[in-house]
Amino acid sequence: MTTDIFDENLFLKGLEQRRGTLGAEYVDKNLAAADSFTRPFQEAMTAWCWGFGWGDDVIDPKTRSMMNLAMIGALGKMHEWELHCRGALNNGVSVEEIRAIIHVVAIYCGVPQGLECFRAARKVLGEAGLL
Repeated sequence: MTTDIFDENLFLKGLEQRRGTLGAEYVDKNLAAADSFTRPFQEAMTAWCWGFGWGDDVIDPKTRSMMNLAMIGALGKMHEWELHCRGALNNGVSVEEIRAIIHVVAIYCGVPQGLECFRAARKVLGEAGLL
């Protein structure tokens, strides 16, 4: 017996949150590129991460973006860090706040990881015309 656990309402809420932070063009491109192998993950991630995780009003999007930068920076997942750095800018995080987040990452996770975050931030901020 197979159970369909797809929650369309949570997916749609997540899709709105995901597009608002990462940009509709990026999100729609990723969803369009999904195939039968990756589509279930894209749908689940959109529903769970963005619908459930970002879908309430308890923490505002700016603060969630700041938390994400710190956590993803700590994990060293720099491709995702760049993506969420762009999203953080969309959610109103300033260059100064991004710098302060990187300082915290460097203190708690080590200077080499802080340097990686600075490299990624310079790329994103340069592309955005903010450096």
